[in-house]
Amino acid sequence: MIALLEAKRAGLLARKHWVSNCIAGIIVGVVALPLAMAFAIASGVKPEQGIYTAIVAGLAVSILGGSRVQIAGPTGAFIVILSAIVAQHGVDGLQIATLMAGVILLLLGAARLGAIIKFIPAPVIVGFTAGIGVIIWVGQWKDFFGLPAVTGQHFHEKFWQLITSFPQMDLMTTFVAVLSLLIVIYTPRIPRMQRIPGPLVALVVLTLVQSIFQFSSVATIGSAFGEIPRGLPSFQLPEISLNRLVELIGPAFAIAMLGAIESLLSAVVADSMSNTRHNSNQELIGQGVANILAPLFGGIAATGAIARTATNVRNGGNSPIAGIVHAIVLMLVLIVLAPLAVHIPLATLAAILFMVAWNMSQPRLVWHTIRSAPKADVLILLVTLGLTVFADLVVAVNIGVVLAMLHFLKRMADSVRVEPQSARALKREFAADAIQVPAHVAVFSVEGPFFFAAVDPFERALEQVDSNVHTVVLRLHHVPFADGTALSALDKAVDSCKRKQIRLLLSEANPAIRRKLNRMGITKKLGASAIHDSIPSVMTMLGHEAQLADANGIATETATAQS
Repeated sequence: MIALLEAKRAGLLARKHWVSNCIAGIIVGVVALPLAMAFAIASGVKPEQGIYTAIVAGLAVSILGGSRVQIAGPTGAFIVILSAIVAQHGVDGLQIATLMAGVILLLLGAARLGAIIKFIPAPVIVGFTAGIGVIIWVGQWKDFFGLPAVTGQHFHEKFWQLITSFPQMDLMTTFVAVLSLLIVIYTPRIPRMQRIPGPLVALVVLTLVQSIFQFSSVATIGSAFGEIPRGLPSFQLPEISLNRLVELIGPAFAIAMLGAIESLLSAVVADSMSNTRHNSNQELIGQGVANILAPLFGGIAATGAIARTATNVRNGGNSPIAGIVHAIVLMLVLIVLAPLAVHIPLATLAAILFMVAWNMSQPRLVWHTIRSAPKADVLILLVTLGLTVFADLVVAVNIGVVLAMLHFLKRMADSVRVEPQSARALKREFAADAIQVPAHVAVFSVEGPFFFAAVDPFERALEQVDSNVHTVVLRLHHVPFADGTALSALDKAVDSCKRKQIRLLLSEANPAIRRKLNRMGITKKLGASAIHDSIPSVMTMLGHEAQLADANGIATETATAQS
């Protein structure tokens, strides 16, 4: 359900909730201001575009999203993707890709694919977020230490250039950056200042210092980008052509995929903090609308921001009012205080992003996983992290998910057992039915999902059937499902048994598997009498057949003797 309507139905739009939500919205707006500018600059666009994004996307997601406490805007996770798109396709290319990503998110939500986050394993998520943190951290060395600009497309090229350029480090820029970082870290630890955002304090203090002393070697927003325009953004439609759409399909899917993952992760975190339950499909729809509108008003890609959403909940936000107020606060800042931003040091924004990178990389969680998780999970995490840093985020996630799937399939295949069952074991199991297992009958129990990776143990078991066996019974009572590959193997087994003059019977298959047997023609090939509901039914039929065969044999011998 739409967050705003859900909040209204829950009574959270009543006046008694206004004060707490307005306070939370103001605090989140203050927190969002330096982050929005820092993320925009790191993504290769102007600082005001980050504020535009926080305003437009924040309003859209608060009104149309699936979580009533979600705060949306530009995030650190997007920096890697967006900066690469800007470098290759320009800012207009980024806006077109963001529009396309918004449409993709809308379609994902309309198709009810909001549960997509459940299919991304935890080691993959930890790996790529840690990798993004590393890239953000290294990417801010230039502004943090006042180093010259670097070139190169790949991480290792930029990293080496930064290392070799450290002798050219600007001491004053580094001093401003270190002081900013200390303020960001230690402000929350000062008594009575716990609720004041450290990034905001650093931004205000160092902006005042720079405006007073005018350090010539310290780069600022004014020296790098000029004055931030005062006022709200105007509507602007990027020039869209078929060629541009085709060449930006890949980047659009990358933005959509990461936006879906991060927004749904943020919604899950919000649920755990506020004891609510979000609508994942509606959340994707809200994020889709946000990413369609943001580039039309000069913004960039947006998603749910975990840190700002958590700040919202911790400060009493429990309805979309907080998200709306957060956007209004940013509008007022843009209208009233925009000219003052020219003195903001880029080193201060770099220090803020240092903390963002640290929080994103979660070094303690990574180390704990490496020390205590299964070896396969550790390998998946490290491969995903390495590919994120040195190759590409989309490649890293795809390969990480594929590795996790292959590991899961191997474990599932290893859990499938095709075990022979002795007559004594069957008699114990069905003691109440007093069954008798005729001679020359082999019974196999298939346990576990009967799918393509489990075909090998099934085929090996049938190959080991003794030559004196005339009938093979397959028990499928512990088979929850079967796929086409496994059923094709069963079909081949039927043909193989016929060639060896071995009768194949199936027992205890569930209704879903029976329907698949019918569709694939296996039931018809075996004959209706070969499909049974229970082992006692099979043994009763085989017993009757044995008795009939014995009677026929006695009659034949008698007739021969009389003749």
